[in-house]
Amino acid sequence: MDVEVTTSTFENIVYEKKGAIAYITLNRPKVLNALNQATFTELGMAFENARADSAVLGVILTGAGDKAFIAGADITELARVTAVEAREFARHGQTVLDLIENLGKPVIAAVNGFALGGGCETAMACTIRLATGDAKFGEVKLGLIPGAGGTQRLPRLVGKGLALQLILSGGTISAQEAYRIGLVNEIVPRAELIARAEAILKQINSNAPLAIKFSIEAVNRGSETSQAEGLVIESAFFAICAGTEDKKEGTSAFLEKRAAKFQGQ
Repeated sequence: MDVEVTTSTFENIVYEKKGAIAYITLNRPKVLNALNQATFTELGMAFENARADSAVLGVILTGAGDKAFIAGADITELARVTAVEAREFARHGQTVLDLIENLGKPVIAAVNGFALGGGCETAMACTIRLATGDAKFGEVKLGLIPGAGGTQRLPRLVGKGLALQLILSGGTISAQEAYRIGLVNEIVPRAELIARAEAILKQINSNAPLAIKFSIEAVNRGSETSQAEGLVIESAFFAICAGTEDKKEGTSAFLEKRAAKFQGQ
């Protein structure tokens, strides 16, 4: 049976839905998929669509071409901004990346090259990060600090010391080093990158959609509190799940030794 594919082309991204997966591709290969305000706006539109579409259970985010996932901010645009405009630029980017992080559905970054500056920050907002062996991660030396969440997400992922070393040096690290420090979940051959992301989403999406949503929210909210407060958050979401039809189906299927058929209810 053929799976229906729908494609929407924006100016800076390509948005495609195939079955239960949405594919969002940064499509500015001539500038290594650099982020400008217009691209952030289009990313926000695509992810809002993915969040609202009940048929979409997960998203794969990647970059066009074979050199970059996202090589950072668009320096041509960034060089012209005033201090007031720069704050608006940063807040705009932070809002979009917060949407990605808290989508309620798993988002996999398929990092197929440079993920620098805003590109690294975008990858960090995703639920899971896969990378090709030649991918590079890090910051860039522009006389600025990270502005799309890098000072907040990077320490939470790799620890304060390593985060400060990367941010303060403005250096880059290999995919292998990113994997070693926990910034990347897996290193995958380029030819298998999207297929591996699809396989992970298929495995995740065999679980109940509401359990996935609340697991993501519990981890995200809990990481910003003490463990004691996080446990309260966890128990509240556990209770919500316990009242769902999917919990009834999951427990019944287990007892009846059959595969569960979750409906997201």
